[in-house]
Amino acid sequence: MHDFTLNMKNYSSLAKTSHFLLLLLLLFVFMLAAIFIGTAQSTEFVIIHLRIPRIVMSVFAGASLALCGATFQSLFRNPICDPYILGISSGASIGAALAIILGLDFYLFGVTSFALLTAFLTLLLILGVTRLSRVKSIYIMLLAGISLNFLMAAILTLLMVLNHQEMQKIIFWTMGSFATVNYYDILFYIPIFLVCTFFFLLLSKDLNIMQLGDSQAQSLGVNTQKVIYITLFLSSVLVAATVSICGVIGFIGLIIPHLVRIIWGNNTRDLFPFSMLLGAIFMLVADTLARVSVTNAELPVGSITALVGTPYFIYMLVRK
Repeated sequence: MHDFTLNMKNYSSLAKTSHFLLLLLLLFVFMLAAIFIGTAQSTEFVIIHLRIPRIVMSVFAGASLALCGATFQSLFRNPICDPYILGISSGASIGAALAIILGLDFYLFGVTSFALLTAFLTLLLILGVTRLSRVKSIYIMLLAGISLNFLMAAILTLLMVLNHQEMQKIIFWTMGSFATVNYYDILFYIPIFLVCTFFFLLLSKDLNIMQLGDSQAQSLGVNTQKVIYITLFLSSVLVAATVSICGVIGFIGLIIPHLVRIIWGNNTRDLFPFSMLLGAIFMLVADTLARVSVTNAELPVGSITALVGTPYFIYMLVRK
């Protein structure tokens, strides 16, 4: 896969700034286009209260998942890490399933609050298992997360089997959708996004150095344990908030950082902002396609991202 030594692409600062501004302009153009793409009966109410919130949320969600993917890949120095590798998304899915089964999906923040709660409980469980281990390593946390991911998936399957009448809703939610997003969700989400992004950018220099290896990073004055736990906590919070609102949408946090590394290199100061922009554009396009591809119906966004992401990932495996 990628060599996770600190390589820099031979673009000048001016060129990278130009690329960033061009992508930003492209994002705004796509957002404006997405507002008016859709059914012919797009009324003022539909545009203001349904379409604009989902467009805004899709942009923030795509940026968040791409940023978390880039962070996890840099932290673990592993190009196949994605934002869901610790099992936080599976924990959120159980909370969402319980909310749907209890009929709370009709209430404001009904599904979101349950999904967020179970996501945080999953994170605490992962940290607890890690602390109980005799070996204190970030990879123990990773293995604990993968193990709990399988457990949560099994529990989710049991919940669906025992509640046939709600199975379709649960499946659709787990595949990701922005259909029910409203302005309250956005107001809830934006502060979390801004705080987490701010600290990720502050930690970008330390994460850069840590790509050289923990021992060398410590010799250069980086408190690696502190950086690891802060990064994992912030990533988990951002992933939990994202999944609690729009469900589980895969591949964005996996393939977008790959593309950014190919074009702009491994430097996290470039990797993070470019990943956020490309992730936002990709998610916006995927949501628009999910909304307009089928007449009188809507596809899950996760199915669109998987249709694009899976061939690309296979191509990357074959190429390497």
